[in-house]
Amino acid sequence: MKKYLYLLTISFSLISCYTYRIKSETDGAGKDGVESPVNSKEQEEKRLGSKQASLKSKTPQSSKTNKNKNPGQPMSIQEKLEANKYFKIEVGGKPYKIQVDKWESDTLVAHVIHKPKKILKFHKNQINQSTVAERRFSQPTADIITVVAYAAVGVGIWALVK
Repeated sequence: MKKYLYLLTISFSLISCYTYRIKSETDGAGKDGVESPVNSKEQEEKRLGSKQASLKSKTPQSSKTNKNKNPGQPMSIQEKLEANKYFKIEVGGKPYKIQVDKWESDTLVAHVIHKPKKILKFHKNQINQSTVAERRFSQPTADIITVVAYAAVGVGIWALVK
């Protein structure tokens, strides 16, 4: 029984609620598959007609714009890697989990996550752009961890009572 308890404790310490997902450039879906305000506005204009759409465009909600001004154009690596965010990148076939500090001209200055003294510098041409993944919180993973933790506490209490 102790062996299983240790195994469960070790496996919980290795689980993270964060996942790395590659940003999609060409589709209209934003975070978590939700449509961007620009695409929903275009669809409304087609449905409602030009007269009603012109009235609607004056409201603050529909005046929101997407960060990427040209949705058909691919994002540059400097737009993808924003300062103070966490990313997983691949440079020369080696993966790195980094926190972006800043861009100095064409050079990315970053440090390894949770190791601020280990500074990394990469030229923008060294970074494999197709594998740039942003770290995001995963609610389903967090829910699974919570349910498993509650079940483990319940089993522990049941074992103590028995």
